Amino acid sequence: MLTTTGSEIPWAGLPFPKSEYDRRQQKVLEAVARAELDAIVVTAIGHLRYLTGYHGFGGYFAPFPLILAPGHAPVLVAREYDAEAVRAEGCVDEVICYRQQGDVAKTCAEILRQHRLHDRRVGLELGCWNLAPADVSALRALCPDMRAADASHLVASVAAVKSPLELAVMRQAMTTTDLAVRVFRNSLSEGVSEAETYAAIVGEANKAGGEIWRSVTLVFGDRTKMPHGVPTPHAIRNNEPAMIEIGGVKHGYAAGLVRSAVLGRHREAESLHALSVEALESAVSAIRPGVNAKTVDGAARKVIEQSARPGAFRHRTGYQTGIHWTERGNLSLEPAAEEILQPGMTFHLPIILFGEGGHLFGCSEHVVVTESGAEVLSRTDHNLFHAVGPK
Repeated sequence: MLTTTGSEIPWAGLPFPKSEYDRRQQKVLEAVARAELDAIVVTAIGHLRYLTGYHGFGGYFAPFPLILAPGHAPVLVAREYDAEAVRAEGCVDEVICYRQQGDVAKTCAEILRQHRLHDRRVGLELGCWNLAPADVSALRALCPDMRAADASHLVASVAAVKSPLELAVMRQAMTTTDLAVRVFRNSLSEGVSEAETYAAIVGEANKAGGEIWRSVTLVFGDRTKMPHGVPTPHAIRNNEPAMIEIGGVKHGYAAGLVRSAVLGRHREAESLHALSVEALESAVSAIRPGVNAKTVDGAARKVIEQSARPGAFRHRTGYQTGIHWTERGNLSLEPAAEEILQPGMTFHLPIILFGEGGHLFGCSEHVVVTESGAEVLSRTDHNLFHAVGPK
């Protein structure tokens, strides 16, 4: 094993004070104790960024496991090639390196043995991205007495509740999102393409010093039948719908939003949107501390099931937000979700419905749970925007 040494690199560093990361790690260790675990091996990229500050963009041989255990300093296992970036952009002092992908499990096993954790109960993020079955098998083969437990939701449960520093960053990200929505609405005229609209959004965001999340849905006309459709040269025509799902981002925190428009008139889209607004507002009204996640989902679902379009809703009502747009294993607002809402949690609630003609249409809000309910972060209304077509 190789331990890295630090260095000074211009324009590198943590987006938050070291004390913020210490707080997060301590909260995770408290959750480890409540789960009756002796350690956790964190591998999901979003969770790693949340706990260390390192973004993981160079993790070709991912995962870069973070080993947290009570009574031990955090240890981050990283590829030697990326060690300088890991140390410059992260907060963990002890970075242990490997050179080849096959060495990841060996390195982790050696650390677990050194910490006398190789025969204890260790949490693994089995239900999250970035941990392959081969990684788990290799670690188990090297630590046959280790009792592996699924800890997929452990870090997520801590990260769900935002600190004041995180909420400030999400508000900044939403400022960029609102700007993007304004440009989207103002750009709609016959003959304008999705790609042209997106270019205008990026240009205005750059001028304002903002950043747009790399994944954007922007679709016009019949391309609103395309889930997660990326911008193309396709142009909008009169009496066609348009929909965007976009997020400003700050320090990796994305503030997503869905907004829809019609150039002229489009009865199907208008009807779908009216129902999505009713369901969305019902869900937001149901949010308050102490309710479980399925209650919020049920509030939106009931509106749709009692409508003339009971089969229009084919996904969850919302999901936990924060670093990265989403992370598998994070809290979800869906029918079976039992998690209890707490002040400081943030959620994106995209109510996107399927029409009889195949169009997808709807709107969303991004909210923070408060002591008394929900605060909507966006400053742009979720009403259907009517752009004026040619006369």
